[in-house]
Amino acid sequence: MREKLKALEEHFLFLEENLSDPEIIKDQQQWLKYTREHADLMEIIENFRELQKIEKEIMDAKEMLREKPEEEMILFLKEEIAGLDSRKEQLEENLKVLLIPKDPNDEKDVIIELRAGTGGDEAALFASDLLRMYLRYAEKKQWGTEILSSSPTDIGGFKEIVFSVKGRGAYSQLKFEKGVHRVQRIPTTESSGRIHTSAATVAVLPEADEIELKINPQDLRIDTFCSTGPGGQSVNTTQSAVRVTHVPSNTVVSCQDEKSQLKNREKAMRVLRARLLDKITSEQQEEQAQKRRSQIGSGDRSERIRTYNFPQNRVTDHRINLTLHKLDQVLDGELDQVIEALVTFDRAEQLKAAK
Repeated sequence: MREKLKALEEHFLFLEENLSDPEIIKDQQQWLKYTREHADLMEIIENFRELQKIEKEIMDAKEMLREKPEEEMILFLKEEIAGLDSRKEQLEENLKVLLIPKDPNDEKDVIIELRAGTGGDEAALFASDLLRMYLRYAEKKQWGTEILSSSPTDIGGFKEIVFSVKGRGAYSQLKFEKGVHRVQRIPTTESSGRIHTSAATVAVLPEADEIELKINPQDLRIDTFCSTGPGGQSVNTTQSAVRVTHVPSNTVVSCQDEKSQLKNREKAMRVLRARLLDKITSEQQEEQAQKRRSQIGSGDRSERIRTYNFPQNRVTDHRINLTLHKLDQVLDGELDQVIEALVTFDRAEQLKAAK
């Protein structure tokens, strides 16, 4: 670990020196790359430097003990060494966690796709509930959100809705939300009062910018059509809706929420870039790809990562066996307890694998 920390400190010093280099500043892409790397290393280097300082203090204190001082000073030095040893252990544990390889997408904005699964109208209403939950969570985090495309139903639900979340570390917090979410409740459309089970799928994609992922315009087929509302009726007479097809991967994205064809096209391209980046990442990391597919699944109620049980006011995340009897708060965007538990579990698993 020490050799790795020393190498990182050398790179940190290299970055500090080059961030003020006029030639680097001129190259904005390179300067931004160095700035991100410098920010990512800051906490590691601060901990490492404090560790080195404490180790020197321990050596100095032990050297003073070897000189056989007075009894009162001996007691003081032993207490001092015990406190420094405790802090040293804490810093070493911090560094073990900080040295876990970071997901390169963690600091990115995200695009979230919600789709109604098993359960018909009730599943579509549940997708609407999940949308509100994530929008409220983002609001509490002071993140920005934007609806990119939607397919609403007649009774206020969504067959599908795609939206973006913009904020530092958004992907690192929301990436564990991908998968099948199951709801158990009495639907408003159910007259007999029976509890139904429905499902919705959540896909979380890191957003890619144009510099990061260049798309050849010749690989795109762009079609325009009139926007439609619930039930399929036309909602305007101009062809403002846009369908973008990436021919090599057969990836299709449609956007119709804006009245402007240009705005719909911009939104569709954002979603397309995110989907293509996710596809490339999945191909590079096949093990993670298998995990992602098993989490997202088909939307069937039997494939689930989390259950929202209304009669018992209960939320259960099945991956970490976490149960909270505060469904109302979770659906109001109080997701921190769930997300923090998932992040902690993932970090612990990575620490185990690193040993």
